[in-house]
Amino acid sequence: MLTHPTLEKLHDLRLSGMLKALHDQQQVPDIHSLGFEERLGLLIDREVTERENRRLDTRLKKAKLRHCCCVEDLNFKASRGLDKTLILSLAACTWIARGINVLICGPTGVGKSYLACALAHKACLEGYSVLYLRLPRLFEELRLAKADGRYGKLMLSYAKTDLLVLDDWGLTPMTDPQRRDLLELLEDRYGKKSTIVTSQLPVTSWHEAIGDPTLADAILDRLVHNAHKIELKGESMRKHAIMLDQN
Repeated sequence: MLTHPTLEKLHDLRLSGMLKALHDQQQVPDIHSLGFEERLGLLIDREVTERENRRLDTRLKKAKLRHCCCVEDLNFKASRGLDKTLILSLAACTWIARGINVLICGPTGVGKSYLACALAHKACLEGYSVLYLRLPRLFEELRLAKADGRYGKLMLSYAKTDLLVLDDWGLTPMTDPQRRDLLELLEDRYGKKSTIVTSQLPVTSWHEAIGDPTLADAILDRLVHNAHKIELKGESMRKHAIMLDQN
């Protein structure tokens, strides 16, 4: 007799997990064989699960990952230098808690972005905030933010993000404002937050790609020395996929 008002109150309190669980319990004929504490525990467990799922959905939406993938999807059998032991170690996400970076290099199509997104997806699962950006897009966002007064707020949001994924590093030469923006961003995050960088260029070529020697030294000092380095190799996975489709 009191069921309907209870359901309404659960709805008003936004306890959707408990609401669904109570409705499900009503459909089980022998549910009354369970004690009060057991039934209440099931309601609470459902509410906790619902809230965790909603938070995960929110983190994934904010992350804007380029690929929807997870570590379990990675192909360790392909001959591209993917160290399974290292990747599974990174999947534990302890490096994020320590503010360590991950640098992923290799030729076009070997799966750099895919690997970065898989690690970022695992970070979301573990409760970390994540944001994926192509480096050219980052520079454009900062340029626009300077024009409309959002620069400080945007830089603060980047600085607070637990894991920042910067894809396509070194595709085009950096301008002086871009170098300075990048240095400020990495300075704000150094030792506190983690960054994944993907690039077609080997790390040894990054100094030249950045341009200004002094700023390059400062940028790489904050990015490279406390980082796991992954060098991928082999033919393009996209090319291989196309060849398989044609056979």
